[in-house]
Amino acid sequence: MKILIILNKNPYDGTDVTWNALRLVDTALGQGMGVRVFLMNDAVDLAREGLEKGVDYDLQGMLIDAISKGAEAKLCKTCITRCGIGMGNLKSEIAIGTMPELVEWVADSDRVLTF
Repeated sequence: MKILIILNKNPYDGTDVTWNALRLVDTALGQGMGVRVFLMNDAVDLAREGLEKGVDYDLQGMLIDAISKGAEAKLCKTCITRCGIGMGNLKSEIAIGTMPELVEWVADSDRVLTF
């Protein structure tokens, strides 16, 4: 089974939304599922080099760990510009993606979840 998880929220917004999504990613990988993560809107901040860790969780570290375990991750090219991150300050483990690529991932996934 392949799942696609689309993250939209600022990683450290005072809720556990991103943390729970990344826990789901890790659990799905542990069960042998194919997992893709697409970062949109304020979630592209997870790909920013130098992102400060939260008090309780290192969300970026969780995402990088998931990638090392086989998850694919991309971030929205348009959202990078809109959110002011800039092309030179991104984690190399996370590829830049486009809307057509997201459409391909949606079509190729058994389940699509948004957080």
